[in-house]
Amino acid sequence: MTVDQILKTKGRNVYSIFSNLTVYDALKVMGEKNIGAILVMDDNVLKGILSERDYARKIVLKDKSSKETFVHEIMESHVYTVKLSDNLEDCMELMSEKRIRHLPVLEDGNVVGVISISDVVKAIIEIQKDTINHLNSYISQ
Repeated sequence: MTVDQILKTKGRNVYSIFSNLTVYDALKVMGEKNIGAILVMDDNVLKGILSERDYARKIVLKDKSSKETFVHEIMESHVYTVKLSDNLEDCMELMSEKRIRHLPVLEDGNVVGVISISDVVKAIIEIQKDTINHLNSYISQ
């Protein structure tokens, strides 16, 4: 299964914010959209990603104010991305190796979606269920 197949199932919604917003503003958007991470884009260019983990470690634990800190100050600017044609195993390996939970999907340099670790796990579970059903059918014949 490929990233494109996951996006066909889950959709290609991309939520993003500008890097000059406050962390508080970003958290409000994340709460409204019920997401754990949000892309940071300026002029339609991917600049970074901000996650709940970034907030917890770089604001809360350092006793900073989310209303006075800007997104660009705490966002992760080195963003790992995938392509539509990438397979799930490669995505899972990248996420595990780099200890990340979200991967923006790029096509011709443009963000066309985001997949999360839960999207990948769900897809792998579905593949395994299909395999088990196929094997059960084969054995029953």
